[in-house]
Amino acid sequence: MQIHIINRLWLPALIILLISMGCGSRGESFVLENPDGYNMKKAVQMKLPLDLDEISGIAYYPPDSSVFAINDEKGWLYKISNGRGIMHWEFSKGADFEDLVLLDSIFYVLESSGNILRLSFNAQNSIAVQEYTFDKGTGKDEFEILYYDPGRKKMILICKDCDLDKKHSLSTFAFDPTTGQYEDSPFTINVQEIAHSLGDDKMKFKPSAASINPKNGLLYIISSINKLLVVMDTDGKLVKAYRIDPVVFKQPEGISFSPTGGMLISNESADVGVADILFYPYLKP
Repeated sequence: MQIHIINRLWLPALIILLISMGCGSRGESFVLENPDGYNMKKAVQMKLPLDLDEISGIAYYPPDSSVFAINDEKGWLYKISNGRGIMHWEFSKGADFEDLVLLDSIFYVLESSGNILRLSFNAQNSIAVQEYTFDKGTGKDEFEILYYDPGRKKMILICKDCDLDKKHSLSTFAFDPTTGQYEDSPFTINVQEIAHSLGDDKMKFKPSAASINPKNGLLYIISSINKLLVVMDTDGKLVKAYRIDPVVFKQPEGISFSPTGGMLISNESADVGVADILFYPYLKP
């Protein structure tokens, strides 16, 4: 397959990183409609090693255009960078880790229970861990999404399966990284509105990752089960829902953006080939 190259004077450093690590174009997909500013029919692909077969969250790191990542069950923080390969640091003996947020040089890891681990590097380049126990649910709730909302200055958790939700809505909760306190739902996602926009009123929306795009301030939500990319405002109002190619997006579990709007989506291996990270440059000035 050929790599789709854009003018290197404009080319983000991340694309150079991906190409240098043995990446290629994923070629054409069957996407019916592209989100504004992106061509989802072509991606630069980074294939990942076996350690990251169950990659469950990613965070772009602007200082050196690298990507940090976590694995679903292994308590390691990975750094994928140009020239140094893949580095990792252990922060836990294991749990069900679902998402990763980087804020002011601190990493926040979401467990499926809603608990959040705060990871910080000390002078010895090892990780100090502080855990915040989720105290707003029933103990049976399941989460896969944590993202930072700069407008609220809070991190937002989106329910995948929460007892308080009906089939037509999904609740959200907030986490204040300054106080370490959880807060009740700042907004609710109208699942019925998403389903109706796609002509599938029986759909059960099960989101797996989300991030706010710095170029337009909109929230982008990936759903692995539904094979959807849903764009909303930060209060949960639907902008547009897009179907995505299940061949290209075999199990998308992570999403992040570069400061210039480049969109990164990570896929677990899903027992088909290897896990990967797909990069889509932002095409508007």
